[in-house]
Amino acid sequence: MGYENAIELKNVTKEFKGFKLDNISFDLPKGCILGLVGENGAGKSTTINLIMNSLKKDSGEISVMGVDNASGDFAELKEDIGVVLDEAYFPMVINAEVVNKMMKATYTRWDEEVFFGYIHRFDLPQKKPFKEFSRGMKMKLAIAVALSHDPKLLVLDEATSGLDPIVRDEILEIFYDFTRDPEHSVLISSHILSDLEKLCDYVAFIHKGKLLFCEGKDELLEKYGVIRCSRSQLADIPSGAVKGKRISDYGAECLVERNLVSNAFDIEKASVEDIILYMVKGDK
Repeated sequence: MGYENAIELKNVTKEFKGFKLDNISFDLPKGCILGLVGENGAGKSTTINLIMNSLKKDSGEISVMGVDNASGDFAELKEDIGVVLDEAYFPMVINAEVVNKMMKATYTRWDEEVFFGYIHRFDLPQKKPFKEFSRGMKMKLAIAVALSHDPKLLVLDEATSGLDPIVRDEILEIFYDFTRDPEHSVLISSHILSDLEKLCDYVAFIHKGKLLFCEGKDELLEKYGVIRCSRSQLADIPSGAVKGKRISDYGAECLVERNLVSNAFDIEKASVEDIILYMVKGDK
């Protein structure tokens, strides 16, 4: 199937009582990993539910792998999408062996050898009922399912949440390996910004229902920097360059656009976490 972007959102809006996802537009190019970031309640899960058409948008357009997600063709396309939601939903009394039988009946390309390979790799019990799984075990089972029917797109909502750092690293490596195939793409939401910095090609930042930016990670890290200076020196930085600042009794720190600031200032490298936190928490 010929398509350039695995996911496209154009002017997508969804309004609830007390919250509005407001005119969101971004693309996930095929073969890439896009990280969707934002605080709890910012609209990340709403965006993912709209993409999967489990929520109906109020306006705008969404296409997945070249298919309008409101069309009848989207149901067939779900075979090609591996989904992990922030809660893994399996009946409490079943175990991994029963999950395998259920998925074999659900997906035409289900590969039980791949599935049990992940069960072994993640050190998950085959016969223990789901109700006895920890949150981390549940997420690992959901990830094993998502990867075992030969998907072309992974849609992951807080998929690394509840996992210890060693297991998170292993999971991130699996997601990274997945996109070595140029036909494979990943959309992942997370509040663990260091994970996304390691993994992603693009970062989309949603804050209070609005998209503040969607940019290539490398371009983002090149665009912004952090200046630490005295409070008096702060006045010498062009106000238009400052995207967020913190002032204390000991001095000032600010996030700046590098190309708007003189070389006279010592500009430190900013992480994705720095960029997000200064934009949200810092004073403009």
